[in-house]
Amino acid sequence: MDEFTVAGLRVVREAAACGSFSTAAENLGYTQSAVSRQIALMERAAGRPLFERHPRGVRPTEAGRVVLRHAEAILGELEQARHNIRHLAVRPAGRLRVGAFATATAALVPRAIAAAAARDRRIRISLREGLTPRLLTAVARERLDLAVVTAPHIAPDGVTIEPLLDDPLLVAVASTHPLAGATSAAPDLLRAERWIAGSQEPAGTLLGAWRDPGWEPEIAFVARDWFAKLGLVAAGLGVTVVPGIAVPVLPPTIALLRIDHPAAVRRTVLAHRGATETRGAFAEALRDQAAELSAQVRQRLRSGG
Repeated sequence: MDEFTVAGLRVVREAAACGSFSTAAENLGYTQSAVSRQIALMERAAGRPLFERHPRGVRPTEAGRVVLRHAEAILGELEQARHNIRHLAVRPAGRLRVGAFATATAALVPRAIAAAAARDRRIRISLREGLTPRLLTAVARERLDLAVVTAPHIAPDGVTIEPLLDDPLLVAVASTHPLAGATSAAPDLLRAERWIAGSQEPAGTLLGAWRDPGWEPEIAFVARDWFAKLGLVAAGLGVTVVPGIAVPVLPPTIALLRIDHPAAVRRTVLAHRGATETRGAFAEALRDQAAELSAQVRQRLRSGG
């Protein structure tokens, strides 16, 4: 029985990309007869034609498009494996590739990087910011060694999830706001507020983490940039939700209060594919900084925002 081969998949991909067997042969450094043989082998393995032949070139059939999708995935993984193997030869033993979601890079992760480097000057850390799903995929594919992410519903195969902190969600208000100076507020006190969020869809923002089903917040402004959100808040144009780990970089012109709701917490976790000495050292630095940040949040709330 004929089987799909890496060489055959590479020929299928190239032929589909350029729409010509002869051009594919030229690009790959093969003879045209060699390309034709590989296509024939792949079609026997598939059990049906993979290309429609036309006088001016070729075009994938429905079966060809199915094989092409899998070829892209398989060849991409093999190319990544080759890259990772080459990287092993040149990557220093103390090198660590870290990923984190945006607000984790405001204070938590930079402080942990500084603390880890102070403990061991051999550590070299690179940082990549991104959304949790993409960071988890990067860890699963070994493009990142460790990532600070929000707790996923399901972790990818091979990825270990460890708790880091339960981060309180806070409401940021202008210093002139009636609630400025309070340490917390029940959701009922916040229903009449005009909100500044990263999207018109509350479920896709931090508002979605704690709002009650019967309440739809009035989103007055949409702003993805944190400086823009805080500028709008400081001007008294609305209020916004901020995670506790962002507190150290928030300006004193913003007052903060905790939301009295059990769901007003964002769980932050570490994702990795296995413990190493370098990963362990950095994870320890992250936990130390997380504890310090939690203490700072409590202190700021006690002092009236």
